[in-house]
Amino acid sequence: MSTIYIDETAGSDDTGKGTQELPYQSIAFALFTHGADTKVLIRKDSSAAYEEPTQSALKKAKKGADGLEKKRKRAEELAEREAKEKHAEREKREKLLEESKKVVLQEDASLPKATKSKLGNLTPLRSQRVRVSGWVHRLRDQKGIIFVVLRDGTGYLQCVLSGTAQTYEALTLTLESSLELVGTLQPVPEGKTAPGGHELVVDYWRVLGAAPGAEDAFSSRLNEKSDPSILADLRHLVLRGETASAILKLRAALLSSFRGSLVSHDLLEVTPPCLVQTQVEGGATLFTLDYYGQPAFLTQSSQLYLETCLPSLGDVFCVQESFRAENSHTRRHLSEYTHLEAELAFITFEDLMNHIESIICETIGRLLQDPSSAALIKQLNPNFQTPSRPFLRLSYVDAIKWLNEHGIQHEAEDAEGNVIKDEHGNPKMVDHAVGDDIAEAAERRMTDILGTPVFLYGFPAVLKAFYMKKMPKKEGAPDDNHVFTESCDLLMPGVGEIVGGSMRIADMEELLAAYKREGIDASPYYWFTDQRKYGTCEHGGYGLGVERFLAWLANRYTVRECSLYPRWPGRATP
Repeated sequence: MSTIYIDETAGSDDTGKGTQELPYQSIAFALFTHGADTKVLIRKDSSAAYEEPTQSALKKAKKGADGLEKKRKRAEELAEREAKEKHAEREKREKLLEESKKVVLQEDASLPKATKSKLGNLTPLRSQRVRVSGWVHRLRDQKGIIFVVLRDGTGYLQCVLSGTAQTYEALTLTLESSLELVGTLQPVPEGKTAPGGHELVVDYWRVLGAAPGAEDAFSSRLNEKSDPSILADLRHLVLRGETASAILKLRAALLSSFRGSLVSHDLLEVTPPCLVQTQVEGGATLFTLDYYGQPAFLTQSSQLYLETCLPSLGDVFCVQESFRAENSHTRRHLSEYTHLEAELAFITFEDLMNHIESIICETIGRLLQDPSSAALIKQLNPNFQTPSRPFLRLSYVDAIKWLNEHGIQHEAEDAEGNVIKDEHGNPKMVDHAVGDDIAEAAERRMTDILGTPVFLYGFPAVLKAFYMKKMPKKEGAPDDNHVFTESCDLLMPGVGEIVGGSMRIADMEELLAAYKREGIDASPYYWFTDQRKYGTCEHGGYGLGVERFLAWLANRYTVRECSLYPRWPGRATP
């Protein structure tokens, strides 16, 4: 008979094997596991030697082993009883299901004809018989009465299935099955609540498309604790959730409100192309493709095309997808995003910033005046407050001073753009200087501290696109070779930049010089240059990232929540 070892300090009754290397913790467990006559050696801890237990310890341990045996038998009996109960319940369920197949629902032709309606339009139909269709959003069985919360995209409706709850379809009903239901729409009893303040007392219903249960059930594939990569893969199912659908409904309302605001300012909507052969924001972020043997790109911005519309259509705007081949995985970046852009003629830089501020505030006002969109904002961002006007305006030079005064530094870089490390291998942090491109993190931190929308304006020309108009040098300004542009970014707390705009170069010779300075071949831009040749004018415009604006409005952590099917580096599915 082999010897069993017990270490009362380091041993374990859960993971031990009774060996010297993996001892048990108690004599009682050793006797219970290997029998009452088992030879055991025991020690208090790893510093002591193994020795035989005392007779009193053995006697006590045998009582403990008997207790463990009784416990095992009770557990065995309980498991056996539960198995029998489950078997009986399963047989009862199977019998009930078989019986339920004999129950066939038919619509009562003697009842008043039902009015077909979307869920969002039911209120005027209370006390009438209605016919609705949708998906099972929530489901519960309460003492033989089935409660279904139906969803159709326009709203939610609680449906009560009582006399119709014993059919096979009712007993096997699952989340996300699609249904047609007919019944009388009744206001909910006093003291009760339901979506819309009413519920459907169902007299006839049928399953249009059954969703699976068990392992392939909707709730098994997706829940609140799902990994972000799974949520991205199952975006088509995530959209069925209340939050995701509310965001997309608010997005639709936002675009409609923007269009209303822009049209009220006499801007006309146009639709520029997405396939282009010119760059706007630099070649490093272009998606290139072969266009019937010619090089082409996915558009970075529709700005150049909007400028060509000014002489014939007046001030214009577009809502168009833009693409940036920027290998960025931040919560603010997408490879494809919805770009709301506008271009205005015969304006000054001051006019441009005033216009942007007006459009932003008027659009928010339209959303809050509409009960549907106001309710969506309240649902997604209960603490939302309309920004006060006028927006704070901060020049680039003053922003540099502000950052340094508040100890907000940035990573030092060498001439090639590589981050300089200190003696510990950490990025070396330095103060900002005029000429630096203010980093996104510093910009966002400044905006969050200020806690209000901020127009950051007057960026150095070396940091901006070739087409931007330069500011005239102020009299008495230092001769430090810094040339600034009539450009601005609108920054929002929690998100950062949501709008970028500028006045454009109006003089043809200045534009040609800009092409040359940037090393850009002017020939593909002939149509853009012609705007300065055939009656130039002072003009400017801007681009607004719809997903960023929506993330700010709906208080979302990432812009990925604000796109139907977001695209970022490595993600082009579903």
